[in-house]
Amino acid sequence: MRFKFSMSPLSAILRSQKRLRRRIEKAMPQFRLPEAPKVPKPRAPRSVLVHVPAFGSNPGRLRMLEYVPPVRREPQTLVVVLHGCLQTAENYHRGSGWSRMARDKGFVLLYPEQVQANNHNLCFNWFRPSMVARDRGELMSIRQMIEHSVERHGIARDRIFIQGLSAGGAMANALLVTYPDLFAAGQVVGGLPYGAARDAMSAMSVMKSGSRRSREEWGDLARAVGGEGKGTRPAVSIWQGRADRVVSPLNAEALLSQWLQLHGLDEKSAARETGVEGDVLIWRDGNGKTLIEYRLLEGLDHGLPVIVRHANHKRQPYMIEGAIGAPQQFYETFIRQRVQAAGRQSISSPRSKRRSGQS
Repeated sequence: MRFKFSMSPLSAILRSQKRLRRRIEKAMPQFRLPEAPKVPKPRAPRSVLVHVPAFGSNPGRLRMLEYVPPVRREPQTLVVVLHGCLQTAENYHRGSGWSRMARDKGFVLLYPEQVQANNHNLCFNWFRPSMVARDRGELMSIRQMIEHSVERHGIARDRIFIQGLSAGGAMANALLVTYPDLFAAGQVVGGLPYGAARDAMSAMSVMKSGSRRSREEWGDLARAVGGEGKGTRPAVSIWQGRADRVVSPLNAEALLSQWLQLHGLDEKSAARETGVEGDVLIWRDGNGKTLIEYRLLEGLDHGLPVIVRHANHKRQPYMIEGAIGAPQQFYETFIRQRVQAAGRQSISSPRSKRRSGQS
């Protein structure tokens, strides 16, 4: 006689075990079987901003927030990020993509944040001379934050970068102009040149229609506060949307004029490259290092171009989703290359060789 052996599917076996378990518990509740422990699903580390309450005299009465990644890489790098009007540091941190890059690449983020007591719309006061004068006002508060981060986290002095959007872009430009030896590079998105306005009324006019000044005048305004011969000028990336209805593209042209003057570059010496978002003008030095990058993006309204990485992304104000992200491009063009170059120098230096036991 032959017997046929059949194996039940695993799902059927599990169902029968559950039914048997329910019967036993119903008949003998005193012998209730223990529940199997639930194993929590692994969660990605959260990129949480931390408020730093004491960093200096803070004449501009701003808030300081920062993100320090779990693992930092040498050399220590700092990126200062300035939000736009009607934004907060947390909005910008979540929506821009900086948090993911800082966590993955291992650099520190510093977010100066405006408060409503200073400006009802949370704009940095880039148009008030008292707020953007060297070692005064909001400019000085941000400078103190940078110094505080540098000392606490051991940031390399030649690895400080800055990015700003709109009013934050204008303030970032004011910092780049006023402290030219402090930053390696900066990115200004939808911002304005230094000295474009002197009060709220003139700021509104300039934002809408631009300001009529010559290239030399823009350069003189910047040199008057940054001084001559105080080290090398930082590299600058200027981003502007052609369809911007808040800040006229004429302001980007003025920004470009200001930095061409500061770097002593001829407008006609630019290299033109074509990208997915339109033409890019690039000015380089004799070693091929980018000094000025100028991007006028087709169809872009007022906001920060960002790349969305996941479907559950929560949209933040003035973050414009597209095929290109300003933070990612800034990192690739200006930050990554400088960090890698510094890493190669540290490896080949006599000091590093002595540490490793090499002669």
